[in-house]
Amino acid sequence: MRRVVRGFWGPRQEPVEALAERWSTTLDRFARLLPAAARPAAAGTAWTWRTAPASGPSEATGPDEASLLGALRAAQAADDWSAGNGTSLRLVADGLPAGWKVEVAGLAGGTPEFLLQSLVATIVSPDDEPLPDADLLTAVAESWQPDYGDVADRTVTAALKKDAGFRIGMPSIGWIGYLSPSRAGRVPAGLTAERRQLPDGSTLLTVAPPGDTAAVVEAYRALKEAGALDPLPQPMNRPVL
Repeated sequence: MRRVVRGFWGPRQEPVEALAERWSTTLDRFARLLPAAARPAAAGTAWTWRTAPASGPSEATGPDEASLLGALRAAQAADDWSAGNGTSLRLVADGLPAGWKVEVAGLAGGTPEFLLQSLVATIVSPDDEPLPDADLLTAVAESWQPDYGDVADRTVTAALKKDAGFRIGMPSIGWIGYLSPSRAGRVPAGLTAERRQLPDGSTLLTVAPPGDTAAVVEAYRALKEAGALDPLPQPMNRPVL
């Protein structure tokens, strides 16, 4: 079983210390939400991670802020464009049980006018292992305060492209979607979805169970027509709609 949990937002300048805190919070919550994959943590040992840079050797890192701060600074030093575009970091969890893979990639802290900032987690699990999709997306939402996000897989993306005119880089939803407060205010009253409002006024929409791409396409069309999935104006000058 494979799913992708994502959050996207516009330019938001942040110091590397703030990014390390967000990263640490995210990794800690993921470990708590995936107990079957977190057996080492259950025994009193935190997950271990390794970097997966575009070039150069992989390095081990812990989920604590100090370790992540070092990894982020190393990523900045290796990327001449990080000051403007944001700091890119990709981590892969080590030592998980057979059938599990957790990879988390982020680009954050920058102020590009045409490049979205993002946090994308790819989770592979045994087919018989249920995953807390809504809680995973909530963890991303509360850790990063994105503009929009979703939980989906390749079949959802393919269906949206084929049946609803979706293009990569545009706001979207999966079987679960997240909308920032301004987007949540545009959700049509008649949308068939379970709604969960988060403390900051943003909303989590549970649209359909995994595999029901027809319901996701229908919800996407309704949200797009209502303006809830409007793209950020470009050049972008703010993190959320």
